[in-house]
Amino acid sequence: MSLVCVAGCGILPEQGSEAPAGAVVGADDATVRPQSRPDGVEAVEAVPDEAPAPARSGNLGTTVASLGDAAQPGLWLKTPLVGTEQPGRVRSVETGQSVGVTLIPIEGPATAGSRLSLAAMQAIGAPLTGLPEVEVTAGG
Repeated sequence: MSLVCVAGCGILPEQGSEAPAGAVVGADDATVRPQSRPDGVEAVEAVPDEAPAPARSGNLGTTVASLGDAAQPGLWLKTPLVGTEQPGRVRSVETGQSVGVTLIPIEGPATAGSRLSLAAMQAIGAPLTGLPEVEVTAGG
């Protein structure tokens, strides 16, 4: 049997033995050792497939809101107008009343409707069974 040495690779394992990819098998024994990285090469961490959208600010537009989950407390608007959870404000086009809310992103086109919390509906004077049109502003 002959051993072949390839530049930069170490000694190949004996025929029939298996070593993990990137491992070096010692010349004097069958010990498998991990191969070190060349100088200047660092490990790369996995990058998430999709980074959250940056927070927006200012006037985001107008949306039609329905009553969201009445059992979920708080002042919030679930809307496709934002890509990340952030503070904001909604103002009823009909009553002119406004309230600070947490804007929570949901899937869908920007023209899709939104869902408003029970407390926020009450704060802007909107009928709970209606579909109020609200102006949405990011940033408080």
